[in-house]
Amino acid sequence: MLKSQLVKLIQQTDLLISEAQIDQLIQYVMMLDKWNKAYNLTSIRDPNEMLIKHIMDSLVISPYLLGQEFIDVGTGPGLPGIPLAIINPDKHFDLVDSLGKRVRFLKQVQFELKLSNIHPEQSRIEAYRHKQFDGVISRAFASLMDMLDWCQHLPNKTGLFYALKSQASQEELTNLSHDYQLKNCIKLQIPQLDAERNLLIIQKLTALN
Repeated sequence: MLKSQLVKLIQQTDLLISEAQIDQLIQYVMMLDKWNKAYNLTSIRDPNEMLIKHIMDSLVISPYLLGQEFIDVGTGPGLPGIPLAIINPDKHFDLVDSLGKRVRFLKQVQFELKLSNIHPEQSRIEAYRHKQFDGVISRAFASLMDMLDWCQHLPNKTGLFYALKSQASQEELTNLSHDYQLKNCIKLQIPQLDAERNLLIIQKLTALN
């Protein structure tokens, strides 16, 4: 059963997640599985695998998020934005993707899960200039330098970039522009995931001026 599997995974972390939130996470996985057959939203087909590679992979960054307003750039089917929004009802997440079918899925998730703290929108990230954010989150979106270049207008004065990377490429970090500072590189522990995951937290220095 998906729910008991997710409960076991969460118990292997320090995350505190309510039963109602767990139910929402399961409902999201079931929607992702259903829509995936027609919309090809993710290459992962097995819902049990989605729990590890999508849900837990997203949730583990929650303790490191500082602030209230976040944007998930290149969110795809809502990862990591939807799981983070579910367990952080006090925070708001803009979910931005350039593909209409993904945004249609996100709006249906918003409706069915009654999520009032997300705002899905179809847009190229370079053109998304409605407001600025406490945190700019990306997961498997682009190279680090491309992400910083395309999203440099998005953080507010104290805002941070949160880049989820399978590997913390030393070359990428060495080539980091002088406009940015790596504040932290956190090796994430994801239950039952046999792969490396890192969270790079980066600050735009010019934003401090």
